[in-house]
Amino acid sequence: MSERKPNLQPVRDLTPTLQYRTIHGYRRAFRIAGSGPAILLIHGIGDNSTTWSSVQTQLAQRFTVIAPDLLGHGKSDKPRADYSVAAYANGMRDLLSVLGIDSVTVVGHSLGGGVAMQFAYQFPQLVERLILVGAGGVTKDVNIALRVASLPLGSEALAVLRLPMVLPALRLLGRLGAPVLGSSGVSRDIPDMLRILADLPEPTASSAFARTLRAVVDWRGQVVTMLDRCYLTQSVPVQLIWGSHDSVIPMSHAEMAHAAMPGSQLEIFEGSGHFPFHDDPDRFVELVEKFIDSTEPAAYDQDFLRDLLRTGISENTITGDVDTRVAVLDAMGSDERSAT
Repeated sequence: MSERKPNLQPVRDLTPTLQYRTIHGYRRAFRIAGSGPAILLIHGIGDNSTTWSSVQTQLAQRFTVIAPDLLGHGKSDKPRADYSVAAYANGMRDLLSVLGIDSVTVVGHSLGGGVAMQFAYQFPQLVERLILVGAGGVTKDVNIALRVASLPLGSEALAVLRLPMVLPALRLLGRLGAPVLGSSGVSRDIPDMLRILADLPEPTASSAFARTLRAVVDWRGQVVTMLDRCYLTQSVPVQLIWGSHDSVIPMSHAEMAHAAMPGSQLEIFEGSGHFPFHDDPDRFVELVEKFIDSTEPAAYDQDFLRDLLRTGISENTITGDVDTRVAVLDAMGSDERSAT
């Protein structure tokens, strides 16, 4: 009598694969894994798709997860091109179209959060849900280091990173400084900041970084803010995720965005810095899955959007300055959203 063999199911390989598509003459890199409803993961400035490696494989157990390298970043081409937030949103639309994906839950971190908001603004018919993680573009305040880097000679200083021993010296300073900084957000973010800096010495990468930074930041702070359009997310489920010790984009931005986006949910990762999905990837994945499971995907309604646009808060009401935060929140909480 032959021995019965167990009926084993094949184990799917959910490791993200690096793929490329050429769009408008430029090669776009992206990592993709899994199957099911689509999630688009958008990284921050100077970063790349590998930043999501701690969560992409887990999410791929239930979803098709696409993590692109934005143009000028990672393995994507780095041409002399348009690096504005609107251009990045266009690039996401084009990539999804090439891949045959009609709608997504968009997850954006840092600059990627600003791109995600812009994507939802430009292409609302493609967005099922919006998840913003330590997102840029909420208001004008931003880390002083980014303001300095946006100056005419600031980003050119990145050339110093090409000199021998500069990066090893920065890594050493990071290791020595971490104990002094303790459990602050700065100490948590140092490894990721050094990881990003390590990719910038290459001339085309540093040039793309400079062009991207100057498109969104100047010496006064962030140039592009989303507060004047937050009300347009009324029909879109929104989840905000922030680290309580974010040294790049303060938690006050999360509170402001939460107040400005009707129906949004806010989750604070206590003790985390600018990369909460690195600090606690399991919690991050659980939160994303719970948010998707507990919300219905947005249904695009042109008539509803038109009505919102006709009655929305005017640019004069919302400036995006931190000093006017109280007035902004009072205005957003008002039942009357009349244009001035």
